[in-house]
This record gives sequence, C-alpha cells and structure tokens, in this order.
Amino acid sequence: MNPFPISDVLFYALCVIFAVLVFASGTIAVLGWRFPQKDWLELRQRVRTWWWIVAVFVLAISVNRAVSLLVMGFVSFLAFKEYLTLVPTRRADHLPLLWAYLAIPIQYFWIWDGWYGMFIIFIPVYAFLFLPMRMVLIGDTQGFLRAASTLHWGLMTTVFSLSHMAYLLVLPTDVTGSMKGDGALLVLFLVVLTQFNDVAQYLWGKSLGRAKIIPKVSPNKTVAGMLGGALTTTLLGLMLGPILTPMSVEHSAMAGLLIGLTGFVGDVVMSAVKRDLGVKDSGDLLPGHGGILDRLDSLTYTAPLFFHFLRYLYY
Repeated sequence: MNPFPISDVLFYALCVIFAVLVFASGTIAVLGWRFPQKDWLELRQRVRTWWWIVAVFVLAISVNRAVSLLVMGFVSFLAFKEYLTLVPTRRADHLPLLWAYLAIPIQYFWIWDGWYGMFIIFIPVYAFLFLPMRMVLIGDTQGFLRAASTLHWGLMTTVFSLSHMAYLLVLPTDVTGSMKGDGALLVLFLVVLTQFNDVAQYLWGKSLGRAKIIPKVSPNKTVAGMLGGALTTTLLGLMLGPILTPMSVEHSAMAGLLIGLTGFVGDVVMSAVKRDLGVKDSGDLLPGHGGILDRLDSLTYTAPLFFHFLRYLYY
C-alpha cells in the first residue's frame, strides 16, 4: 500500500510521525475549545512549527541524495548564519567570514562524493589552518585569537558536527555480510531519538525533578530529567533499532543511551553559549521554539557520536 518510491519501513514510520502531529493538533484544538480562558498561543505555535520541521525533514530523507544534501547543507547554512548573528565579529573579518561560508558547500560536496577521508578532516584540519592564515593577511591583531577561535567553533558545531547526519545517507547499503542499512532510516532513528530525548527530559524533570544538575548554566535541568530522559531514550532505541537500523538489540540500547546522555550535553553546552552571550533564545526563526540552534543543539553532539558508534561497529 506504499505509493511512494521509498521503503515500506520508512513509509510507515513517516505515517506514524504524521499521525502524532495530527493527534497533537487535534488535542490543542479541543483544549482551546474546552478551556478558552487559557492562553494556548505558544503551544499552537510549537505544533505548527513542528509541521514545517517534519515537512522539511521528510523532504531531506525521502527524495534522493542530491536533494537530501542540499536541504541538510541549507540547514547548516542557517545554523551557522544564526550563530554569527549572536557572536561578536570583527569588522575586518568580512573576507574570512566569506571563506567560512564557502566551507559549507565544500563539506557537503565531500559527502555527495562519498570521500570519507576528506569529509572527516576538511573543517577540523584544512579550514582550521586556512582561516587564521587568511585573517593574518588582513593585518589586524586586535582580538585575533578570540575571533579565530569563535569562527572555528561555529564551523565545527553547525557544519562539521551536523554534517555527520548527512553522511549517514551515503554509508554503504551492504554492511558486514548479510546485514543491510538504509541511510534514510538511520537519519530517522537519530533524529527521532534525539528529539524524543528532549521531550522525555522535560517531562521527567517536570514530574520528578527536584535536584538541579547545573543551575548556573541551565536552571531548569534536573538530575531526574537527565536520567529519566536517558533511560526512556534507551528503551525507545532498544525497540526501534532492530527495525530502523542494522544494529542488534544490545547495540540499539547502547545507541539509545549514548543519544540520551550526549543529547543532554549538547543542550547544556549551547545553553552555556547563550548564557555567555546574554540571550535566552538563539533566534526567532522557529515560532514557539526560538532559533534553529535551539532545535539543533542536542544534534550537534548526538549526530557525530552516533555516526562514529555505528560506523565503528558495522561499516
């Protein structure tokens, strides 16, 4: 009954996601009708934005490799652009910033080409060496170290880390003998668990959270929220891994735990950056959610770590 040129597993998984969104939209409509005195605006905005996010995500994983990489490259561009609007940059660094932007299509070209060796060193090595050299040629040494390190940290988090999610799409389809992997399903597994972990941490923290874990960085994060989210994500990974990935049950549970714990780390690291910059949200691109970095913060950690976990064990 699958009318689209995608695998049956992916088709039915996307149907479940859309069903959840329909249920959420219907629930909010009923709540708004039942309790009109309450303000449901933020919740409506959140769910409406999720529809857009899921639509873009489906486009990114279900058409073909070229479209997938274009969409994911554009997401990296938006994240890097948003990051640069937050951090202070020197007036003299316009040309190095242009070179930094050019690193985005080049990084995604290596993925399209399947050149793993260049993909894994281009930004950590070549961009790291080239951008400070280009900044030196300008001749302005005031704030040089801060400017160079800020620029490279942005490239590493918004482009290099997130591009690991795109490389899941080009991993070989035949792995370790009889096992097979589908890149779109691997991306789906990673993104669903990462986003589920955010929600689970929030719910566990609201329900049982008492002890703050790092109140100076993120006052709402609790020990119960982190542990409850990680354990719930481990359970979900154990159930979905054998269906969506080539992983065994044991490795699926380990992947779920890895995503649960490191998703928390990515969240609080980006919170520390925003607190340092004196902002609550990274932007307003996604109504109800904040900026694109607010939505992708956990993925900046889970994407590269899940990728290398999977690649080490199965490719």
